[in-house]
Amino acid sequence: MIEAGCDEAGRGCLAGPVFAAAVILPKNFSLEGLNDSKLLTARQRADLRKIIEATAIGWAVSKVDEKVIDEINILNASILAMHQALDLLRVKPQLLLIDGNRFRTYHDLPHHTIVHGDATYCSIAAASILAKTYRDDFMVKIHDEFPHYDWKHNKGYPCKNHRSGIAQYGLSPYHRRSFKHAEQIKLQFDAVR
Repeated sequence: MIEAGCDEAGRGCLAGPVFAAAVILPKNFSLEGLNDSKLLTARQRADLRKIIEATAIGWAVSKVDEKVIDEINILNASILAMHQALDLLRVKPQLLLIDGNRFRTYHDLPHHTIVHGDATYCSIAAASILAKTYRDDFMVKIHDEFPHYDWKHNKGYPCKNHRSGIAQYGLSPYHRRSFKHAEQIKLQFDAVR
C-alpha cells in the first residue's frame, strides 16, 4: 500500500503563510536522525531535507497565505495546504497519515490522524521537515521587506522581538489579522499613539 505522510508548519505564527508537505517514502525507509522537525536544529533539517527530496518516491510542498487564513481560519487553511500538497504528488497514495487530530477527507482516500505522528512515522516526520524548511526559507526571504519584525530569526512566531516590532510599527501585509494576539498588540500600539 502506498502511504503518504502529511504535516504542516506555521500554524501558530502571527505572520506569513501556513505550509504543508506530503511525502511518500520507499518501503522500509530508514534515515538516521529523522524526527519531528521541531526537535531538530536548522542544520539537521537542511541536511535531512536534501536526503528526503533525493530518496522519496514522491514529495510536494504547498502554502496558503495569510489572506486565505484570515478568510477560512488556520485549521481549514492547514487542511487546504495539505490537500494542495497531495494534489501535487505525481505518485498517487492509497492511504494518508496525517499529523494531528483533525483532517478532512481527501478524494475518498482512507486517512489516519495521529497526534505526535511526526515523532512516530517516518513519512510524517519527512513531511514535517519539508514543510518547516520551506516555510523558514520563505520567512527569511521576506525578512528584508520588514526587518523590524526579525522574521529571519523568529520565522513569524510570537517571540518578544516580533511582538515588539508589531507594537512599534503595527501590522505588515503578511500579518494574519484574524489572530487576536497580533491584533491586540496593534490595538495597544494605536492606543498609545
